[in-house]
Amino acid sequence: MKHTALCSAAVLLAFSHWADAEPWQQSGEIQVQQRVFGHSVDRANDAPAHWQGSAMVEPHWHQVNDTSLTSIKLFARIDSHDKERTHWDIRELSYLTYWDDYEFKIGIDKVFWGVTESQHLVDVINQTDSVEGFDGEDKLGQPMAQFKAVKDIGTFDLWLLPYFRERTLPSSEGRLALPAPVLDAKYESSSEQRTLDFAMRYSHTIEDWDIGLSYFDGTNRDPYLLYSSESITPFYAQMWQLGADIQGVLGDWLIKFEAIHRDSLETHFAMTTGFEYTQVGIFDTVMDLGWIAEYSFDERDNAPNQNDLFVGWRIALNDMDGYEVLFGVNQDLDSHRAFSAKLEASGRLSDSWKWQLDAWAFASDQPSSPLYILKDEDFIEVSLTYYF
Repeated sequence: MKHTALCSAAVLLAFSHWADAEPWQQSGEIQVQQRVFGHSVDRANDAPAHWQGSAMVEPHWHQVNDTSLTSIKLFARIDSHDKERTHWDIRELSYLTYWDDYEFKIGIDKVFWGVTESQHLVDVINQTDSVEGFDGEDKLGQPMAQFKAVKDIGTFDLWLLPYFRERTLPSSEGRLALPAPVLDAKYESSSEQRTLDFAMRYSHTIEDWDIGLSYFDGTNRDPYLLYSSESITPFYAQMWQLGADIQGVLGDWLIKFEAIHRDSLETHFAMTTGFEYTQVGIFDTVMDLGWIAEYSFDERDNAPNQNDLFVGWRIALNDMDGYEVLFGVNQDLDSHRAFSAKLEASGRLSDSWKWQLDAWAFASDQPSSPLYILKDEDFIEVSLTYYF
């Protein structure tokens, strides 16, 4: 990562000298966070019994010119117990230039693909920062060069990804950790982290439907976990993947679909499909209520969403403070005792302050289930964020 950051910084400085001298705009956020776990865990280390606190800072600078955009976003968190959750990252360090119907970007950036709520199958470019958030929404910055062409028949994107980022994993001193110490990662490619990955995507809007088709060839972002009697070794295999994501807006209905075919150490097909229906102005108020239902299928027997149904409700108060609440349950249809539930709530205290509450609960009585290692990790997470 150090080598990649230095190279990207050199590229950015070079581009900055070429850009017109416009003032830099600064923003960012500072956060304090407290996790409270409902159960203690039986481990021979210093994992916190119930409390785990942390603090985070994420400054952002950007410079906009007539034909370019330069962006820098840094990230750092200090955790009270988990040495792996105490980490820093370059989320963005990029230069974007555009002309006519084309764009070119180089540096470090984040790219998101996907439309479904319960999981994002097609989202494959950035590595997951799993120590930052449990749900896989947080991503590490990815070194890249991107070319975009916006045409009447659709948008074409091409990426070259010259460096691979390993997934962050909690240490044994923290919570939500794997059940054994994690050793250094191994790779199928002899180039290890210095592989040159490739991705492309076509997207287009046809009346009420947004369609995306994608292809990726490179290092699998999901590590295979190789278990021994006393440790776990992440193994990163090569893969190629075809993906499709479709979303239709039909009045108050959102129809969603994601599917992939992936060829790695094992070849499999997976999909998530469902809908979100929004009731506008419930109970003769300005509040909206969204009903969410999604079904997930995966050909692999031990996949986290092998045969699962997600049902959720989203409430937006549409008030001055932006209060929102999301509650959802993901049920394994093969075992009624294997499920997870989440609650997300947030709102503004002022123009600069925001509170957020996240809660997760897990249940499983089958050691073969991916949820089994989390059965004692129910937690509530409270965050207070200042925006500047």
